[in-house]
Amino acid sequence: PYRKEIDGLRALAVIPVIFFHAGFELFSRGFLGVDIFFVISGYLITSLIIREQSLGTFSAINFYERRARRLIPALFLVMMVCIPFAIYLMQPDDLENFGQSLVATTLISNNYLLYLTSGYWDLASEFKPLLHTWSLGVEEQYYILFPILMLLVWKLGLKIIFFTFVLLSGLSLLHFYNLSSQDSFSFNNESFLLLKSRAWQILFGAIAAIFLFKFKDTKFLKSNLTGEIFSLIGISCLVFSFFLFKENSIYQGAFSFSAVTGTLLIILFSVTDTSLKFLFSLEDLISCCPILPRHPVIVKLIFFI
Repeated sequence: PYRKEIDGLRALAVIPVIFFHAGFELFSRGFLGVDIFFVISGYLITSLIIREQSLGTFSAINFYERRARRLIPALFLVMMVCIPFAIYLMQPDDLENFGQSLVATTLISNNYLLYLTSGYWDLASEFKPLLHTWSLGVEEQYYILFPILMLLVWKLGLKIIFFTFVLLSGLSLLHFYNLSSQDSFSFNNESFLLLKSRAWQILFGAIAAIFLFKFKDTKFLKSNLTGEIFSLIGISCLVFSFFLFKENSIYQGAFSFSAVTGTLLIILFSVTDTSLKFLFSLEDLISCCPILPRHPVIVKLIFFI
């Protein structure tokens, strides 16, 4: 079923990203909103696949087609709008780099181009119009592999799949922490840009999807008190990771883990009628106004701002 509070969580994630790129010092860790998006994507995609697999209707071809129809039109529109401005404004070297970005983005591999060239945090990246498509590359690389993996292991049963995902996420998390700890408070490009160090975040969402599919009707998950407590812990983890960690005392992997864990708790424990679910579902109050846009994420953005 459609979960309004997930759109609320998306809105809560995108605001810090916007303010981070706008240069607000308070949101110096606003890039963690991307970590939240990865968990949400893992949850939603895995929920879709599990539901269709259990009904015997899942098709990898249909899955890829839906992903393409959802992403390619908007992506190509952005690329086409950028081209005339790049030709008019850029110097030859920058224009050559932009051409490389166009090719890499089309091949959903701009994250690898950034890793092999300037990286995400270098000054040169500030002049790359398609810089933001690195995260799209991570997600789409995952989406290419994930349906095939699910088809191969589905007959083993969800319990085996669950523990396999736990193992894979643990390995990815260890790799991420190893890279992060090597360069305290300066993101290692590999830990930030590549799928193997980001897979644990998407897999956390996949684990949540399997857990809810198997245990959503248990008393523990259906308890409003349990939901209130753990969803409150979840939102506290998000606030903690965005605003409260001291950069001179701990490396970046810790607040990334806090943001991902908080997102996981909110997804798991906002299935009941908790206060957080009510807050994240308040777009109904805004959508009553006829002059405002109807897209649920945009409506929630307006609400939170």
